[in-house]
Amino acid sequence: MTIKPINFSRIDKAKFFRILNKRVNSYFKENRIKRTGNWSLYTKAIIMFSIFLVPLVLILTVEMPQWVLLLLTVVIGIGMAGVGMNVMHDSNHESFSSKKWVNKIMGSSIYILAGNVYNWKVQHNVLHHTFTNIPGHDEDIDAGRIIRFSKHAKWLWIHKFQKYYSFLLYGLLTINWAITTDFKQMHSYLKRKLSYGKFPNPTKEWTILIISKIIYYLLWIVLPLAVLDIAWWKILIGFFVMHYTAGIILSVVFQLAHIVPNTEMPKPDKEGNLKHTWAIHQLYTTSNFAPKNKFISWYTGGLNHQVEHHIFPHISHVHYQKIAKIVKETALEFNLPYNEYKTTRKAIIEHFKQLKSLGLKPAYS
Repeated sequence: MTIKPINFSRIDKAKFFRILNKRVNSYFKENRIKRTGNWSLYTKAIIMFSIFLVPLVLILTVEMPQWVLLLLTVVIGIGMAGVGMNVMHDSNHESFSSKKWVNKIMGSSIYILAGNVYNWKVQHNVLHHTFTNIPGHDEDIDAGRIIRFSKHAKWLWIHKFQKYYSFLLYGLLTINWAITTDFKQMHSYLKRKLSYGKFPNPTKEWTILIISKIIYYLLWIVLPLAVLDIAWWKILIGFFVMHYTAGIILSVVFQLAHIVPNTEMPKPDKEGNLKHTWAIHQLYTTSNFAPKNKFISWYTGGLNHQVEHHIFPHISHVHYQKIAKIVKETALEFNLPYNEYKTTRKAIIEHFKQLKSLGLKPAYS
């Protein structure tokens, strides 16, 4: 990915973000609450870790029919995505707790999800949150050649069918983390000297990556092979099903927030300048879905409130439902977009409409 300097506009005559930030700060001050997580988040963390790890313990210790074992790998995948969205995500945004050491420990949960802290913080906190939906900068909209997420991406004949096959590929997200993505990202990010905060020691990061991958495969493949009287290929199928379940959930949640018709993918001009300030840019490039669905908000870690998350990434998701009203009213007051779909179903339909539109040959789209 070619990285060129990007300059967000510094002109906000109406002072949208200053006023919005003041209102949100007042909400926390007046209610005497912290911007980080609370008892509801910590309780949910226990639940998510239980959904993720208890089925593994059962698989290793209780003799069950193989179809039940396979079903439990699906449950593990659901828990895996849940831990990622609720615990790891908030922690690596430093919003899980007001204590840094707690955020660091809980953020390290990414290692048992097949990921890597350094890579995730660069790819997500730096590239995605800074350059949201900007082609050539936000890697989350770069799906390689096989899926076309942006009208600025090169069109290939296969994209005519992406509305049919893309969902099948979404499930490969986390298994790619486990096998290749982390190694490619670390090589790229360290070479480009990218970091979230102080640039780390490359040798240390490579050591952490290799050791964490070894431990990961020992836990999820070697241990089951040693304990269970099951053919090796069945163990690998269970491993794949676990990842595929988590991959579909995580991919779909992201796509509904950014790859939908009501979000923009602006390109900077030749000098690298963008039309809007960073905060206003987030409004144009991000969308909420099912904002009033309590279960969706609970399970996805508030990632259905992407507008609030992108403008205030250091506020824990447990507060998004409350501050959403402030953000929406302020955006509309300043005649700015506030993108949202009332239901998950509607957002999914619109996402696949977008895939269909982007799959058409540009001359006819």
